[in-house]
Amino acid sequence: MRTYLLALNPTDSVTEGFLPAAHRLGLDVTVLTDDPAAHLAVTAAGYAGVEVLGCDVRDFRSVVALISARGRPAAIFSNSDHLQVQTALAADYFGLPGKDWRVALRTKDKAEMRRWLAASGLPAAHAVRAAEVPAGADLAAALDGLGVGFPCVVKPREGVASEDVVLARDKDELAAHCAGIRARRADAALVVEEFLPGALCTLETLGDGTTRRVLGGFRTQLSPPPYFIEERLTWDPDRQEAVEAQVLVQLDALGVGFGACHTEFVVDRGQARIVEVNYRAIGDRCDLLLHELLGVPFFDLVLRVHLGEALPPGPWPRPAGAACLVYPYARTAGTLVAAPGPEDTETDGVRLAYRPLRATGTRQPVHHTNRDLLGVVQAVGPDQETVDRVADAFVAARRWEIAP
Repeated sequence: MRTYLLALNPTDSVTEGFLPAAHRLGLDVTVLTDDPAAHLAVTAAGYAGVEVLGCDVRDFRSVVALISARGRPAAIFSNSDHLQVQTALAADYFGLPGKDWRVALRTKDKAEMRRWLAASGLPAAHAVRAAEVPAGADLAAALDGLGVGFPCVVKPREGVASEDVVLARDKDELAAHCAGIRARRADAALVVEEFLPGALCTLETLGDGTTRRVLGGFRTQLSPPPYFIEERLTWDPDRQEAVEAQVLVQLDALGVGFGACHTEFVVDRGQARIVEVNYRAIGDRCDLLLHELLGVPFFDLVLRVHLGEALPPGPWPRPAGAACLVYPYARTAGTLVAAPGPEDTETDGVRLAYRPLRATGTRQPVHHTNRDLLGVVQAVGPDQETVDRVADAFVAARRWEIAP
């Protein structure tokens, strides 16, 4: 069966997760991408039988035309934030299981997500004050009387990975941050929304269009304000059902129910408010950790629902043990001159894997986003105290050096 996977740059989620899962399922995979050279370099290193074709994957018409000329596909899938709408439209064109393109659009467009939730009749406790600054609008006029209040957060309407997401404490800071983002992204519309105090958490779900299962979630530790770099994610085995139910009600209002979804939300005094919805599997190797923890083949199941299969009946076992991911990241710009290579170790019952995200010799700007990450430490063990101790000791014993 020929399955088409839409992608931009190669990611660990695809190369270590979905491509091996497709091989286990006996699928013939064609990767459609606007960067075929990068994907060919990866697949040549151990993914024989995976076809890579160049395509303007940001344009669903190009995707449909290429696939149509080659015969009916078994499934069309993407794990890219930027390609969910195009993938949903292409799957719908061929009558294949997939996400509703409208839902993919309203979760990707942060302003539309806020508007939709505000109009959905949800309890006021879940409401978030937000306003859109259209691309090309006069900033002084657009920022006057937004009605959001301070502190607030400004972000690109369709951004990812904390890029250009920044806290503003007053009107002057907000104007300066908006102008800075405009200088880097002249055509980007912005969203300004109230800052949400509380604990930042995630909820990972998987649905087949009829049944939706909660796979679990993480607690997220962020860098100090005004930026929002993810420094550490800790598996949360004791999530509160009442909080989880609040998040699911908001996902229901958005229409989220098919395939993988990674939702970020803040909990404050027992109330959960969504920060953003990423209608794909969690990244930065958290999905690979999920696959290890869950006791069910996560990547295989994601592909299976896109093939039209139902999720296996529950209840699924809750993962035993503890886990975390730690992300060393660049604090200064320069060239990465020293960094550890990949390692797999076991200490005090903790299985630890380190994978670099940047090669030595790489020129590393500082973006104040997840693009500053230099590597990922993944640790799984019997209890959280031991897992954290082993992970922290590993980071303390290694050196990441950036020369100006």
